[in-house]
Amino acid sequence: MRKPDIRTGPRHPRIAAAGYEITRRLSERALAGRGLHKANGEFAQATIASIRERLQRGETVYIAGLACPGTHNTGVALVEVTQKDGPRLIVNNEEERFSGNKHTNEFPQYALDDMRKVLQRMGRDIGDIAAFVTTWDYPALLAMLIRTSLEEAPTSIKLLRAPIAPAINLRQMDQVRRISRRLGKMYGLGEQLPLICMPHHDNHAWYSFTASPFADLRERVAIAVLDGTGDVGSISLYVADNGEMKQLYCNESLFDSLGAFYTVISSSQGGWTWLSSEGRYMGAAAWGDMNRATNPYYQRLKAVLHLGPDGSVQLNRAMANWYADPADNPYKQPLIDILGPPLRPDQLWNPDAMLRVEDINHRPDTKDRVDKAAATQLVFEDAMIHVIDHLLRITGTDRLVLTGGVALNALGNMRLLEHFDEAWFERAQQRKTRLHMWVPPVPGDPGVPIGAAWLFAHMAGAPRGAPLSHAFYCGLPPSNADITAALDADDIASTEIGNVATSEGRDAVADLMASMVAQGGVIAIYQGAAETGPRALGHRSILANPCDPAVRERLNERVKYREAIRPLAPMATLEAARDYFELEDGASDGDYNAYNYMVLTAHSKPEAREKIPAVVHADGTGRIQIVREADDPLTYAYLKALGRHIGVEMSVNTSFNVAGPIAQTPVQAMDTLRRSKGLDAVVLVADDGTAYAAWRGGERDSGRFSGWYAAWKQGYPSTAAI
Repeated sequence: MRKPDIRTGPRHPRIAAAGYEITRRLSERALAGRGLHKANGEFAQATIASIRERLQRGETVYIAGLACPGTHNTGVALVEVTQKDGPRLIVNNEEERFSGNKHTNEFPQYALDDMRKVLQRMGRDIGDIAAFVTTWDYPALLAMLIRTSLEEAPTSIKLLRAPIAPAINLRQMDQVRRISRRLGKMYGLGEQLPLICMPHHDNHAWYSFTASPFADLRERVAIAVLDGTGDVGSISLYVADNGEMKQLYCNESLFDSLGAFYTVISSSQGGWTWLSSEGRYMGAAAWGDMNRATNPYYQRLKAVLHLGPDGSVQLNRAMANWYADPADNPYKQPLIDILGPPLRPDQLWNPDAMLRVEDINHRPDTKDRVDKAAATQLVFEDAMIHVIDHLLRITGTDRLVLTGGVALNALGNMRLLEHFDEAWFERAQQRKTRLHMWVPPVPGDPGVPIGAAWLFAHMAGAPRGAPLSHAFYCGLPPSNADITAALDADDIASTEIGNVATSEGRDAVADLMASMVAQGGVIAIYQGAAETGPRALGHRSILANPCDPAVRERLNERVKYREAIRPLAPMATLEAARDYFELEDGASDGDYNAYNYMVLTAHSKPEAREKIPAVVHADGTGRIQIVREADDPLTYAYLKALGRHIGVEMSVNTSFNVAGPIAQTPVQAMDTLRRSKGLDAVVLVADDGTAYAAWRGGERDSGRFSGWYAAWKQGYPSTAAI
């Protein structure tokens, strides 16, 4: 086999670097005149001084983190800060949940409106926010886009008018120039509402570290931000020492990126659009040959990423072309020889934008396609291990916080825990320990508004604040009036089923849910504020029986209308998770907190595949979510009730959506019920604890819910008040 050619780094590094410096200096001045100020500038320093004084006087201060148009996943986070307790997250609103457009880059109007309602309930308003901070350093981002467009000129000049990364390009950046003025006029706060631009990877790193169980440790903590792209680079490494964080390294490259590698390959081989492809391809990999010695593509594909000294990862530009033309011509001939030609943009399916999901015809899966997915996953894991190996060696720590969009690869995260075991630490650090790792519930860009606000609070002298235990912070909880209005439709049948405000009422509703699931029902739970981030964790979830071997096929085909290769996640009590999965000691900090958010897979035990086949994936793993009673009393009670009905305190959990974002409002919940043929009922819980069940009415009523409910009322001992 001929050894592949290797070319790393840009053709014109000096020209590109000069373009970066000139653009950054000019854009800092130009954007400051439009109300966007750099984090170390005069306006930011004056704002920090003002907030510090207010905190020292004992005042409560509010800071908003804003994900602006020009990038994907727009939204806003609101943080309440005191000198005693530090920042406390009030909301983290993702615009996609309100608009229905997944990964939207639209102005976050709905997210801001909802945040304002929260403030008004607290007796405050937008004018009481002490600072608005953005999730990107926009002068640096603009300069990075110019630098990238010059690196391979003339071929890369095309990037000036085409998407460089998902939802990031110069045309969309033009919206940023108008954001400050738009906000000022919209809220009557003057000609411009000043915004402070916070570095993207610093936001990722600070939020993830301070939310982790490691934040109060006196020993060092390593932090790795592995991303599609930031505003300066795509890989940034940090260390936190005595609670203070400093950056050790940034690769200053958009395309020497693990995220870009996985996005382009998963899209051009898997057949889905960017941002819809990555998770699907990870699921497909489990069906392929995950053995490095026998996979037919791995040995040749790994040459696409050059793993250099000091933990560096560089794209082999002799094989890949996405540094110049990522959408239309991402491969050079050596890569085509390995994987075949990439799918064209007009051949890609956008599953998150489909409106008539019943019309979807999935391409048949073949052994060849899933072996390519497996090879991509293996190469990706090699690169992750390479970067983290270097970081742990130079910091000398065994604590790692992993974040950035790449950290959504739950399988790769598990591989890190397995690789950095006691034997590795004995060799590398000459001590008896193993890796302890934590990944936040929102490692991707929807978590960055939190990080921007938390980091700015820290800059103003506030303490770090408490670690996170859950992610239920997106939007207001539904009111009784909101739910009853959504239920008032000719094609929806509904009934009140109890009240979860008391333990007795909660146990009754939970038992009804478990009873339906035990009899083969597929139900959804809609309660409280939605989960922020990509994973449903019991507030916007579809639930089913994990012991039923037909459930995975039924949910994928008739409920979610998605590929048969997609796994279902196990939601469990801690005891059940331990009974059926091998929980890693390296994820045990904070009482196995890292398993709360479906960001880690775990190997199933031998008896699991027979007992809970619906939640054991093709490779024998499951992406676990452990539910705690203190965080989610109703879902916890449901799991305990399932233990009585089916013998295991575990449920299938998949997000409450069909070809779009997770349902945010009661109206969206009912629309999802209408669109999903296989969903039997939705349990909706109002903010006063009143619980309702809704199901398809009229000619579409299967009669299943009515039968289950009548039988349950006769048999459950405490239903007299219902």
